[in-house]
Amino acid sequence: MKKARPARLTLDDFLPYRLSVADNVVSQRIARVYAAEDGLSTQEWRLIAVLGEDGERSQRELVLRTRMDKVPVSRAARSLEERGLVRRATSQSDARSRRLTLTASGRKLYQRVAPAALRAEAEVLAELSAAERAVLRSLLERVERAAVRALEPAP
Repeated sequence: MKKARPARLTLDDFLPYRLSVADNVVSQRIARVYAAEDGLSTQEWRLIAVLGEDGERSQRELVLRTRMDKVPVSRAARSLEERGLVRRATSQSDARSRRLTLTASGRKLYQRVAPAALRAEAEVLAELSAAERAVLRSLLERVERAAVRALEPAP
């Protein structure tokens, strides 16, 4: 009877590795839009983008929405506040919580950078048809949902 061969890891076929590499390269391309001219980090841009799209949010909500750890969210929020792009205020319902909102300068930056970020995204996706883009989005959403389920504690 043959012995079962142990699974062999091949990085180029390993989903987390492929997603990470794709994320790094795509993020580097998009970062050119907001880093060179505005000196924003990826984490700072993500907060600006979420606040620009969603409006006022708590730091906890930003952690959940961006899937970033608390420390990078806190650092990015502090940096954006120091630059006058975000206003942080203590929540009226929970004194331990901070609510963030874009300042007028932050909104102006978002309105200027968001279209350029979309153009950079279109450049990255140019080789895919509209149908392929829809399939890619659907597959990524399904993988994300499955990963979130796998992270939930067992009943």
